[in-house]
Amino acid sequence: MEVIRLDNVSLWRRTQEEFSYDLKKTLLSIAEGKYRQPAKKLVLDNINLVVEKGEKIGIIGANGSGKSTLLKIISGILKPTSGIVRVRGQVAPLIELGAGFDAEISVMDNILLYGVLLGFSRTEMKKRARSILEFAELEDYALVPVKGLSSGMVARLGFAIATDVQPDILILDEVLSVGDEGFKNKCKQRMDKFWDDNVTILVVSHDLEFVKQSCNKLIFLKNGKVNFMGNGQKTIDYYLSTLNLEN
Repeated sequence: MEVIRLDNVSLWRRTQEEFSYDLKKTLLSIAEGKYRQPAKKLVLDNINLVVEKGEKIGIIGANGSGKSTLLKIISGILKPTSGIVRVRGQVAPLIELGAGFDAEISVMDNILLYGVLLGFSRTEMKKRARSILEFAELEDYALVPVKGLSSGMVARLGFAIATDVQPDILILDEVLSVGDEGFKNKCKQRMDKFWDDNVTILVVSHDLEFVKQSCNKLIFLKNGKVNFMGNGQKTIDYYLSTLNLEN
């Protein structure tokens, strides 16, 4: 049964330069007759993708190839400029450090908030809170505002919540690259349990060995397009060959 389908999905976004172009500058440029249309870049280009229930898919490619943007489209964080996105099931996205957290409130309150946003009751999340804090190694920080945590702590908290609630679809962006070796190993052990279950997983990673061993399909994105899709070794070999050609 398919749980994710993207049909001819494209996304145009303003460039970083244009994002920093504030309203005052815009009005001034209009008054001076120098206003120009916002510059845009094609970030995703006609993506077609079908993901079946229980598949474990790794997404690889160079920085700026559209990997994180693709995950945001699937998660519903971004809307495509054109095309259709269909997702069936409960999605737990762990894409950016601190995404979904309120920096001003405590770790405990954020656990409850994050869980409610994922569709769980406060009562259910209170029951899960202790195991989440233990896994994230944040038992002593339950009442500390999230803004008082390091980026690594925030990443551990996000991973602990997303993997404790056991969603239908788990979306991860470079999560396993955060933290010390001990925590990375703990994350991989927990991920192994998901691999044994029928949870659908999409993971972006630069750790080619990890995605080769853990995923049954890899997608190589280049310039916002699906450049290659196949099993681990074939996709990695193709990806590395493109790097050699460019050097």
